[in-house]
Amino acid sequence: MKKRRTARRARYNFGVSALLLCLLFLLPLFTVTVVRHEQEKAGEQEPEPIEILPPGEIDSSGTVRVLLGDTVETMTMADYLTGVLRAEMPASFEQEALCAQAVAARTYTLYKLSAGSNHAPDADICGDHTCCQAYLGKAQAAANWGENAERYEAKIENAVSATDGQTILYDDQPILAVFHSSSAGQTKSAGEVWTQDLPYLQSVSSPEKDTEIPNYYSRVEFTPAEFREKFLAIYPEADLSGDISGWVRDLTVTEGINVDRVTIGGVSVRGSQVRTTFGLRSASFDVEVQDGKLVFFVTGYGHGVGMSQYGANEMAKEGRTWREIIQHYYTGVTIAARSWQGG
Repeated sequence: MKKRRTARRARYNFGVSALLLCLLFLLPLFTVTVVRHEQEKAGEQEPEPIEILPPGEIDSSGTVRVLLGDTVETMTMADYLTGVLRAEMPASFEQEALCAQAVAARTYTLYKLSAGSNHAPDADICGDHTCCQAYLGKAQAAANWGENAERYEAKIENAVSATDGQTILYDDQPILAVFHSSSAGQTKSAGEVWTQDLPYLQSVSSPEKDTEIPNYYSRVEFTPAEFREKFLAIYPEADLSGDISGWVRDLTVTEGINVDRVTIGGVSVRGSQVRTTFGLRSASFDVEVQDGKLVFFVTGYGHGVGMSQYGANEMAKEGRTWREIIQHYYTGVTIAARSWQGG
């Protein structure tokens, strides 16, 4: 455990030092680089335009009623999934990764729809990522993307069209196709994070590269008073007295550095519960006492179950297809066309 923590801290400190050294040497060149970029920009070749594929027949049939804020909008499944992809995955990602995301989003939607709506009497699903999936309209996405808007929109529309109706199945039923931003080299099984384990949501390797992911390593620190206040608000039976070096004990991990359980103030809690309590980016963490504070060193972002988006993008860069990506992250599944005839 100590070796892993030392290596973890060394990676974190090395990253900070490297960043400072880069800034030291690169800042004097920044002005020259900007000028040169503007001088050469006129001669740059524009990326080849992406031809938008025709809408798929399956996703364009039937409608889904989506609760967006206080308004329920009726749209085709294709239009809904396009809005989900705009919000849920960077449009700069590889096309096959976007296709994998489209299939996961479609499957998650069909799973939720088959379970029945609990959003509003006249809504099938909502655009809140804490409940369903995030949704972003075309105009707002274009404003966010700027000069890349036309190209990015085409990539996303193609991802939906190219995978028209394709759904991830287990026992011939749509699965709970959850996904997250990035793992710590290994995804988590559903049972590690939630109450129920699922056969198709098992831990698998994930090839994301830490150097290509923003905030892949993060650090969160708390004074003893802050730590005590947050934890006792959820676990009032905990004993957070005495020296803070004894507050956190018996941290156990699964594969990689995914925290399974840890004892805090005598209370055994899951890693996912610690993440929620302290607002960590993931439940893959180490914790140490430094300068009188409790410090979390965190890797990755998200609950860690299902498809890692940055892992999927790395697999796409390696030449893997969206089908291969899906069948890697979701264990023992099949893929087939399914439709939604609501509306």
